[in-house]
Amino acid sequence: MITVIEVKKNTNENNMNLIRRFTRKVQESGIIQKVKSKRYNERTESKVKTKIATLKRINRRKVLEKLQKLGKAPIQVKRGGKR
Repeated sequence: MITVIEVKKNTNENNMNLIRRFTRKVQESGIIQKVKSKRYNERTESKVKTKIATLKRINRRKVLEKLQKLGKAPIQVKRGGKR
């Protein structure tokens, strides 16, 4: 969405009033608020990327369980849970 704001100088109007009118129009249009709200907005990860991350997590968990059964890795106690 492109918003064009145009302000023309009236006769007998000084530059400060022209700038003041322009800034007021910009504030009323809401352009600055839209830009600031999208500034730190992050995209959602793609399905492929989430699948790869999930598969890696599952694989790491399997390897860790196998090492724990063999006694080569310390047994981790689950923390947290429902209270």
